Formats: sequence, C-alpha cells, structure tokens
Amino acid sequence: MNRRVLITGAGGFIGGYLVAEALKRGHDTWAAVRHSTNREFLQDERIHFIELDFTDSEQLTKTLQDHVAKYGKWDYVVHNLGATKCTNYMDFERINHGYLRTLVEALRTIDAMPSVLLLMSSLSVMGAGDEKNYTPFTEKDVPCPNTRYGVSKLKAETYLQSQSDVPYTIFRCTGVYGPHERDYYLMMKSIKWGVDFSVGFKRQMLTFIYVEDLAVAVMDALEQGALKQAYFISEDRSYSQQEFRNIVKAELGKRVVIPVTCPLWVVRAVCAVAEWWGKVTLKPSTLNGDKFKILKQRNWLCDTSAARRDFRFAPQHDLRAGIHKAIAWYRQAGWL
Repeated sequence: MNRRVLITGAGGFIGGYLVAEALKRGHDTWAAVRHSTNREFLQDERIHFIELDFTDSEQLTKTLQDHVAKYGKWDYVVHNLGATKCTNYMDFERINHGYLRTLVEALRTIDAMPSVLLLMSSLSVMGAGDEKNYTPFTEKDVPCPNTRYGVSKLKAETYLQSQSDVPYTIFRCTGVYGPHERDYYLMMKSIKWGVDFSVGFKRQMLTFIYVEDLAVAVMDALEQGALKQAYFISEDRSYSQQEFRNIVKAELGKRVVIPVTCPLWVVRAVCAVAEWWGKVTLKPSTLNGDKFKILKQRNWLCDTSAARRDFRFAPQHDLRAGIHKAIAWYRQAGWL
C-alpha cells in the first residue's frame, strides 16, 4: 500500500538507501535535507525534497505545517538525522537528542503525528559488553553508554519512550557498511595498500550490517506499525579483525597484507592529539576520545531474535557478500 514517508538525514550514507528502498516499495517519499546538502545519491526524479531547519523550532513547525496543509501528514517518519563526530561534544546532545525533541514537538503542535516514528539509534547506547565470555547484548540488558555519542543516542531513546502519544520504533544499529560509505572504505583502502591496522592485543569481535539490509529492515518494521521497542540490527554473527582482513584481501586480489597491531596506549594518545587538533581547526576528527572507547571495545555481538520475531528481520548479505558489492562499487566509482 502506498504510504507517505518522511526521511530526515536523507543526504547521508544511510539516508540515501532509506529513500531508495521507500521508492522501491512505491511509497510517496520525502527526503528532508538542508539547502547545502549534497544530493549526489538522491537523483531519482520521484523523490520529493523538503528543506527542514532543525536549529529554528518555529520555522521547522511552520514548514511542516505548510507541507501538511498542502499534501497531508506523513504515515511514516524515519528520523535518521544525527551527528557521529563533533568538535564540541555538546553538539551530540543538541543534534542527536535535541533535534528529535524539536521534530516530535513540531509534529505534535500541528497534529501530524505519523502512524510510526522510527528512530535510527546505535549499538553504542549499550556501552562495553561482556569481554570475558563474549556473550551478545540482549534486549534484557540495561544500556550503559561509555561515549558521549552513546549517551546522546540513549537520551533520544529515553525521550521517545517517555512520550505516550508517540508511536515509535527504535533501531540500535551496529556498524553499517556498503557503497558510498567512507569509514570502512578507508580500512579497505589501507588493505589495498598492503597494511591492515588493528587496535589492542585482546581478541575483538566485530559486527556489521550491510546498508541495503538495514534499509529493508526499516521499511519492514514500519509496515508492522508502532512496535514500542528498541531492536538490535546486525548480521547475526561476529567477525575477528583477521576475518575482516582476509575477506577484503581476497576480494581485492591481494597476496600479501601486513597486519599491524597498535597498543591501546598509542591509540589513546593519537586520539587525544587528533581531538585537540580538531578543536583548534574547528574540524571534527574521526579520531577522538569517543572513537578510542569504540576502538577499545572488544565485543560487539548482539542478539537480533526480537527483530526476527517481530518483523521477520533476515539480512540477505553476510560480510563476504556485502564486501563484494561494496568493493565493486568503490572500483567502478574510482575510489579503489
């Protein structure tokens, strides 16, 4: 059935795939962007664009009100807008938590609450897991974030859960990768150069979700109605750094890749310097105090049985299949 869908953060890596999946299902799809948003991966002529300014609550409310008066309210809203790195850590609070509140309050003011509001959160809300027996996070575990990013995402979750009139669903996503993504791409590029960097000497188990599988899961969950629950979204297994390296190595046709393990104290120092330099230059650095805690964490495995039960979550790509597609795109685009 055709539905009206609003996707915030549509110009980002994940946002573009959410828009594509919504269009694939025949939904009337609105991509929320800023005037300055790069629309390179939003070229489908069926996309409707709406410019939303989350820094001005009054203007945001007016823009939404004008839209609803003309087109009607949205059936589904996917709040995918967020910050993953900031020079001022108060920006995590302002963007990841504050912008959600601004959106919800605007929708409430104009009486345009959707049938489902799906929040894209993060596995980082859980904090450090079991690094002795490597048991997965489960829905019964209490979130205990150890990064400022994770805290801001948990505050957004808690806010939604406290609003009795908001029909919500929450996705706690693990590492998302695929064509257009840049962080995992840098790891693949390093492996192409013949070097693979890892952090810490204790075993680390990583989890992933291919971006197309994530987009499918979002639309499947929306079609189930408001589930009023937070779900872990991940391929249902974990990988060591060596397994990741070997998959990328084979896909790139590399014969020799030298693994280099950096001690945690070295990584901590590098992240501290990079964070300081980011503040000096006012350009957020990928390496920072939060990133160190993420790199330090050893166990990222999570139990996805609730998602499988409630909206038949069934990712179609294991890491090998996803890496194959990603590298094929990076090569075609001239990135590798």
